[in-house]
Amino acid sequence: MRQIPVDTSTATVMVAQSPQPKVKDRRTGERAMDAETGAALSTVDVMFAANGEVEILSVTVPETGISGDLMMGTPVALTGLIARPWENEFNGQKRHGIAFRAVAVTSLAAGASSSKAA
Repeated sequence: MRQIPVDTSTATVMVAQSPQPKVKDRRTGERAMDAETGAALSTVDVMFAANGEVEILSVTVPETGISGDLMMGTPVALTGLIARPWENEFNGQKRHGIAFRAVAVTSLAAGASSSKAA
């Protein structure tokens, strides 16, 4: 499947919704796990502002890649952000979209507050 790297260097990124566990099966509540590492996955909704446009993106990230207190409005850095187009068919209905995944979501507020204290 094609993966497209996303450049975040000129974007402003802030938490729109705190991390939530990613669920694999809504009926059973089974947690989604990373196929390669076995780490539990979470989703973090972020406000992504770039080129005069703002969008809310839901980013999947391993729990081990979440650092800092990620509350609404917290500025964050997205490490290794990729976009992956997807398409499926369910009950005769074709659906498609773009899934976003990052290696890590790191609070920038923690770094700013520790540098002010120094």
